[in-house]
Amino acid sequence: MAGAFQYKPKFVDIRVRPPSSEEATRTDDVYALKPGERACDHPGCRVAATARAPKSRDMLNEHYWFCQPHAAEYNKQWNFFAGMSEGEVRQRQAQSASGDRPTWQFKASKFSREAAAAAHGFGKGQGYSDPFSLFGGGQRPKASPEAANTRRIGKIERNALADLDLDDDADGPAIRARYIELVKRCHPDSNGGDRSAEHKLQRVIKAYQSLKKAKMA
Repeated sequence: MAGAFQYKPKFVDIRVRPPSSEEATRTDDVYALKPGERACDHPGCRVAATARAPKSRDMLNEHYWFCQPHAAEYNKQWNFFAGMSEGEVRQRQAQSASGDRPTWQFKASKFSREAAAAAHGFGKGQGYSDPFSLFGGGQRPKASPEAANTRRIGKIERNALADLDLDDDADGPAIRARYIELVKRCHPDSNGGDRSAEHKLQRVIKAYQSLKKAKMA
């Protein structure tokens, strides 16, 4: 076909530099280390190190780096308690049980606050004031007769006493006597059928029921 488009590559010769002898040797070496890898510390080993092991029990933060086979061999020969007496072994085991951290007894020493307090008679209630016997050594204050006779009433009971025209210190007999008096006074039968005081009667009955529920009447 005349005039048809024909593709003509711009570059017809793409040459690749052949590897040097050093690069070829490195490529053929299966034990060659990759970037970021380190060699095994075992003498004569060229394999990449993937495991670490402590150098000694006195240098636990310093490590050897081994490949897996040499790490397994090193672990078989490792003995943390080698050269230690039986007493040193027990002491080391006790320290390891607490994570090698310092420990102390729960018993108070002679320089503690508990010992100082006991020396001053704190446990016997001496040297301090404990009116509510929070520490077991003080004595509760005796309530006065006025406080013993003082009655704590709530808002409902106080309003009920007000509906019966009584003070807060009214006792049971006074409440019952006033209730009977007001019922007779406000009842329609006592007023010739007049119901003008019926609302007051209902309040008196409700107030008496509230006081009776509170065990005040």
